[in-house]
Amino acid sequence: MSELQVVLGFDMETDIGSWTPFYEGLQHGTPVILDILERNKVPATFFFTGDSLKKHPEVVQAVKARGHEIGAHTLFHETIGDSLYEIPGMLPVLPEEVPNRLRLCTELVEQVAGLRPVSFRCPRLFGSTTVVNALDELGYVADATYPMFFFRDRLTPYHPSREDWTQPGDLRIVELPNFADLSMDSKDMYGRDMDQWPLYRIEGAHAMMHHIDGFIGHAQSRGVAPFLCFYFHPWEFHPMPQGDIFYSEGAVRPDPFITKNCGEFAAQQLHLLIRNLLERGAEFLEARQAAERW
Repeated sequence: MSELQVVLGFDMETDIGSWTPFYEGLQHGTPVILDILERNKVPATFFFTGDSLKKHPEVVQAVKARGHEIGAHTLFHETIGDSLYEIPGMLPVLPEEVPNRLRLCTELVEQVAGLRPVSFRCPRLFGSTTVVNALDELGYVADATYPMFFFRDRLTPYHPSREDWTQPGDLRIVELPNFADLSMDSKDMYGRDMDQWPLYRIEGAHAMMHHIDGFIGHAQSRGVAPFLCFYFHPWEFHPMPQGDIFYSEGAVRPDPFITKNCGEFAAQQLHLLIRNLLERGAEFLEARQAAERW
């Protein structure tokens, strides 16, 4: 078993972080991702929202045909856990709504994909104790939500506590921490600049590897085998509109970095990132496989 384990997760949602209702990235970016994974012979987990798989079941089947894991990502990319920071118009659903929403999402995946999902990720990494308890009850084995950049305590997968999902406990489900370079000094009040996204696309795979190496050193200095869980989106691998995006009754203007270099450049850098990790002896796992290891 390699000392460096990697989980590639793709959050299958509407374009530009769900700031639009469009699925151009899902339709056109997913084939690009699948080709990159096949070229490098590595597995991944694709976390589908219920809405995405209902509207584009052909994408689900394409992912399944390539042998990758199908996971779940809520019904509509709603904030189902506790907000780490404020996003206008993105209020969390009520805790009492969580179990039913997760059940409905799970059933939708099962209906469309023909298999019951066992891996989950909360949108924007906004998780909660309520979420992991509900996932555990539904039989999930992996939750790839823990935001290392925010909590900074867990470096490797762990069984969460039923009283506090950020602490080790006795739930069956395994929490997979999402990579952050804890070796650097953060200049963001939430630590978001330690997060990997979307550095690989903004500055390139070499910049990403610099921070990955920083984290590997950080983990090894603490006697911990480095574990890397990443999140990407299919819309990053298809050109996205710049500036105002008009629809319905208004417009959205994403920060320029959100859509910078989407398309061919992002695809090139993902390929280079995977190659660099393989050269370092990384073992790539699906989320469920990582959970089994821990």
